[in-house]
Amino acid sequence: MEMLLIELNKESETPLYEQIYEQIRNDITEGKLVVGEKLPSKRKLGEFLDVSQTTIEIAYGQLAAEGFITSKPRRGYFVQEIGELAYVQPLEEMAIVIKEERKELEIDFSPGKIDTESFPFKQWRKYAKDTIDEAAQHLLLLGHPHGDVELRQEIAKYLYHSRGVDCSADQIIVGSGTEQLMPLLIRLLGPKAKYAIEDPGYPLTHHVFFHNNREAIPIAVDEEGMDVQALQQSEATIAYVTPSHQFPTGTVLSAARRTALLNWAASNVSNFIIEDDYDSEFRYTGRPIPSLQGMDKAGKVIYVSTFSKSLMPSLRIAYMVLPPVLLKVYEEAFIHYSSTVPRLDQHTLARFMADGHFARHLNRMRKVYKRKLQLLTDSLRQFAPTISFSGDEAGMHILINVHTDKDEDALSKAALAKGIRVYAVNEYRKSPKSVQPSFLIGFGGLADDQIAWAVERLMDAWNIKKGDGPCN
Repeated sequence: MEMLLIELNKESETPLYEQIYEQIRNDITEGKLVVGEKLPSKRKLGEFLDVSQTTIEIAYGQLAAEGFITSKPRRGYFVQEIGELAYVQPLEEMAIVIKEERKELEIDFSPGKIDTESFPFKQWRKYAKDTIDEAAQHLLLLGHPHGDVELRQEIAKYLYHSRGVDCSADQIIVGSGTEQLMPLLIRLLGPKAKYAIEDPGYPLTHHVFFHNNREAIPIAVDEEGMDVQALQQSEATIAYVTPSHQFPTGTVLSAARRTALLNWAASNVSNFIIEDDYDSEFRYTGRPIPSLQGMDKAGKVIYVSTFSKSLMPSLRIAYMVLPPVLLKVYEEAFIHYSSTVPRLDQHTLARFMADGHFARHLNRMRKVYKRKLQLLTDSLRQFAPTISFSGDEAGMHILINVHTDKDEDALSKAALAKGIRVYAVNEYRKSPKSVQPSFLIGFGGLADDQIAWAVERLMDAWNIKKGDGPCN
């Protein structure tokens, strides 16, 4: 049969397998899929929808368990006769959910926003225009499944000079966002892999592991980063870390822990490290923190990064650097895959990088964000000792601690009531929850002249007055 038309919302809280299950079930009950019709194989449907075979298997398994489809050995899945099933379609009015009306935000301290006014529109427009040309007709066809070599070569050169990552263009896989690459990586590492995640840590990664039915073991983060001793005592075989600027605490993984983590990875053939270097470009004091991949001598680090912070989130270009042992497995497992990033975008970015505009843009943005950070910390210091902060050496957000008898939930609601959104650290924890109220304060998306005003508005919402002591 032709491929099923299934629309997936990867931002929805509804698991992907449940979305697939519901749409196939509805097509069967509405007669769009007839009795006896063969469904696509798990592999083909997974590739078409860009989800794991495990996700398809769970959806098909639920449909089979409910009698909508049946499995025939070595032939596949077929639509079952449901004429005698006592299936009741829910009444339309019963499905209506009344959503609470949200107060319009006046201030958003999101850690994911960038300074859009500083984007080099003129240069980017030139390269985009040059790329979209009749002389580039070949770019309308599918390119290399790992991403076009021109872009991968530029990424390899950039990583070597800026992050100390030692790799060839062949080791780089380009994809449309970390959330697209991670499921591929999860399949590559196999069903027996057990993942250690930072706690608190990046929530998207937690969801990716959950939706792909992989066990994730939270490992506590302290002032030196992930507790490697706790990792060694766990059953984890894969450690997912953000060592250069831990999300959300801003902690840098200490030299001793880096060595211990690399030794842990080298101690077992099944052990690997996933190094997410999501905003390493923006460090404001001292030299850049070297990547774990550059220190790795055993081929145990999988390096992952993106252009979301350095250029724009909507570009949807991320990449991973696979160690040689995994590259061979990847090429065999995903031989039929095509790159999910449009070639026109790849070549626009490649030319932008090759002519030095990307490096110049980063240098300019470091100054922009360093200035914003200074304005933010200067404003926060006025509210010491009730407010203290940390993680201000890198990145586009800092962590503030609120020394008060109110909890995070009460403070979040008080801010939202004033049209201000803050991001509580406990939302990024698995367990246990911290009693000390702490919040991520992103400054990338705020204009210079907004920052002091935004801080004062937040403090007013929390009824915190200016103090007379140093903050840090």
